[in-house]
Amino acid sequence: MPSQLNAPQREAIRYLDGPCLVLAGAGSGKTRVITRKIVHLIGECGLAASSVAAITFTNKAAREMRERVAQLTGGRAPEGLTVCTFHALGVRIIRAEARHCGLKPQFSILDAADTAQIVADIAADADKGVARQLQWRISAWKNAMIPPAEAARLAGDEISAAAARIYPDYERTLRAYQAVDFDDLIALPVRLFEDNAEARERWQNRLRYLLVDEYQDTNRAQYRLLRQLTGVRGAFTAVGDDDQAIYAWRGADVENLRQLQEDFPGLKLIKLEQNYRSSRRILEAANRVIAHNTKLFEKRLWSEHGDGEAVAATACRDAEHEAEWVAMKISAHKFAHRTHFRDYAVLYRGNHQARLIEQYLRNQNIPYVISGGQSFFDRAEIRDLVAWLRLLANEDDDLAFIRAITVPRRGIGAATIEALGRYAGNRRLSLFAAAEEEGAGEHAQVRQIEAVRQFTAFIARMQRRARHEAAEGVLADLLAAIGYEQWLFTHHDSSEAETKWRNVSEFIAWLGRRGGEDGKNLIELTQSIALASMLDKEAPDFDGVQLATLHAAKGLEFAHVFLIGVEEGLLPHQGSIDEGKVDEERRLMYVGITRARRSLNLTWCERRRAGKEIRECEPSRFIAEMGEDVRINDREQRNAPVSKEEGRARLANLMAMLEARQPPRQ
Repeated sequence: MPSQLNAPQREAIRYLDGPCLVLAGAGSGKTRVITRKIVHLIGECGLAASSVAAITFTNKAAREMRERVAQLTGGRAPEGLTVCTFHALGVRIIRAEARHCGLKPQFSILDAADTAQIVADIAADADKGVARQLQWRISAWKNAMIPPAEAARLAGDEISAAAARIYPDYERTLRAYQAVDFDDLIALPVRLFEDNAEARERWQNRLRYLLVDEYQDTNRAQYRLLRQLTGVRGAFTAVGDDDQAIYAWRGADVENLRQLQEDFPGLKLIKLEQNYRSSRRILEAANRVIAHNTKLFEKRLWSEHGDGEAVAATACRDAEHEAEWVAMKISAHKFAHRTHFRDYAVLYRGNHQARLIEQYLRNQNIPYVISGGQSFFDRAEIRDLVAWLRLLANEDDDLAFIRAITVPRRGIGAATIEALGRYAGNRRLSLFAAAEEEGAGEHAQVRQIEAVRQFTAFIARMQRRARHEAAEGVLADLLAAIGYEQWLFTHHDSSEAETKWRNVSEFIAWLGRRGGEDGKNLIELTQSIALASMLDKEAPDFDGVQLATLHAAKGLEFAHVFLIGVEEGLLPHQGSIDEGKVDEERRLMYVGITRARRSLNLTWCERRRAGKEIRECEPSRFIAEMGEDVRINDREQRNAPVSKEEGRARLANLMAMLEARQPPRQ
């Protein structure tokens, strides 16, 4: 992107006369606008850095934004500036206002696995799949700010009715654990600000200007939080793109864009339509596809990058042929153009499509990386450690208590924990607090209760150290005291144990660095761990083809993109066709097209295996919608013999490439 700003970018940065919506098309420099506006607010308008907040949706986006601001301000971000996710801001608010939220400041944040366990425990006869559906239903209600009583009235099917029945118990269990789920991190501040004018004004005065990235991805609760924080002043800039609204399935509400105009009649609309990423042909294909959607705002991307290569759509016999064709095409293209493997991406609608692609890339010795793989924090050994940390921070966290007391085993059996649980339930106490009471000894063997009390005494000692000493040292001593390394090598073969212990060591070192950089002790770090989505396991310069779903690819860009499985029933997905939700699938296609900078190849299969059946496939309607400029390669055309002239030209090119690859003669 050129160093100069274009006119709409300059206008977006300088506009401060009221609420502002920046409609930022794909590749139009939205992050550049947000970071420059932060610097403008602090450096030229005199706002204190502590009164400016930029809110993003991922930790990665927040980190990149903070780094860009630092580059613009001499290598270090202004002291006190807030650049974080919605959820991280929610944690900050709840921690500061814990008393008003009915929590203690060191509350626990439960992840999806923890909350799924609670749901499964309450709905005792539900299998794992049903429990997950119940959890999703409750989460959707919480994102929409629907309380249990209203949910019971709205429940219109069997799953919803079952979810409504357990919703009140689920909420009571969270509060008993002094814990919140991810949805609470937004919902609790919203309720606090609606019910407590003093707290609302306190935060409106603390955060004088807000910038919101990816505004089209906000849900109802996040929009209400934005409104309460900005108040009647409406001192905010929202940056988004209705054409990239692809997260309705997880609660995002594109209607928030329309609502913004209604709630803020003086809203200033600025469009960023110049694309700095893609060639003209790629942008024309994207524009033509998205034009078939009903538009909230009209815009048309354009570029000065020239025409570029024609977008190609290729028919394949079946999924195996498709995977083989993609692998061979990448290999040949890289050889011909001297590119890197990291310049290529293979994008698809569903994760199941990756298996064959992986197989054929391996066959061609092509390195690859899959976006959205297992989170570092989902590994069993890391979850073990996090349970201990959560318990140090909040002894009322029963889920953490159970995991910590049983891994490694401390001679305390399931019967003892169950008996303690019954006693704790009757006394309305946490397991930790119940173990400290004399009455607990009447419900389990004395020797077993004594072992539990030794455990709670150890936790209390480590809590005191964790508040005052460096995180890395406390963690190392804790692991040594519980014999975690020895436990790993006892319960796993040596190779697996070494891998797990290496992950543990990396985790300890990472926490130590975070503690030093942020000036936080181990107790204070624990809540931020719950918000960390993933440690980057791949080196930034890893030279591999990127495999990703279209949802995971949003926000990324690649020189050369292969978009596979562009068929009716797959993209658009059959479920969306049946439910009349093709508009969102079309936006997904638009996102896929606009990831490409220089070349875009689409593929579809003439038939595809579905279980034991082989079904005939039709190319997606989206290919036709891309217009006549798309080059269609059906199998008959690709199998046709080439002319002598074309054959000689291909041979000459190949010989030239081989000659170029020879080492120079001495």
